[in-house]
Amino acid sequence: MTLAPLSPLLYEPLVRTALLEDLGRAGDITTDAIVPVEQRGSLALRARQNGVIAGLEVARCAFQMISPAVRMEVERPDGSAVAPGETIATIDGPARALLTGERTALNFLCRLSGVATATASLVAAVKDTRAQIVCTRKTTPGLRALEKYAVRAGGGNNHRFGLDDAVLIKDNHIALAGGIRAAIARAKAHVGHLVKIEVEVDNLAQLEEALALGIDAVLLDNMTVEDLKQAVAMAHGTVITEASGRITAATAPAIAATGIDLISAGWITHSAAALDIGLDHL
Repeated sequence: MTLAPLSPLLYEPLVRTALLEDLGRAGDITTDAIVPVEQRGSLALRARQNGVIAGLEVARCAFQMISPAVRMEVERPDGSAVAPGETIATIDGPARALLTGERTALNFLCRLSGVATATASLVAAVKDTRAQIVCTRKTTPGLRALEKYAVRAGGGNNHRFGLDDAVLIKDNHIALAGGIRAAIARAKAHVGHLVKIEVEVDNLAQLEEALALGIDAVLLDNMTVEDLKQAVAMAHGTVITEASGRITAATAPAIAATGIDLISAGWITHSAAALDIGLDHL
């Protein structure tokens, strides 16, 4: 599937804020003191470890906000797997802009590539099954659209983007409503006909009750593999089944083998390690 590009409307304000944070009131006083205005330079973005790339257009934006004269030639686009030493892109333009924008560009690129790499590790673990890897709302505040894009670059899919695009009835909702039946009834009375309803269940008895109430999806939280197998059989393709809880590349294959539709993991966004990418001067 082709990776659709991010709209600049989603990342330009974030890049601008990051640059303002770095430049402060006086700008890059180190570079301005050392590098002549007219000097030009060339850089190469190179991988320092194995991973998957995401965020190149965000990095480009960081340089071009400093100087529109900066040009980037991409060799390994977003979604590409890279190895140590491999050139991802080359950049040339006014040397001051390259040095001033370097850290902001790398902060975004390394972070998003880390998310893509983490996602790809789970996608690879379930590649011979029907299960899809999806992310959650456990994202860095302000960076959700970018991190969910990075999940897609890593071969995963997105869960809901926020509280306003789908109903997910979790255990605390159920407790405060007085039960699954009451929670689902209130949700159906409140939302429009295009809004899907998913219910989180902890055991097979809750699942049986939820399935009888006309929902769209079930979140099977922290269930054993044996219970997941039984849950998939009970759902019998009538609802989307999602497994969640302590998902790793080691545990994902057995979970996926149960026939589950989705496997959601929060750590691929909230705890992914940044991918080590360097910017070498040519």
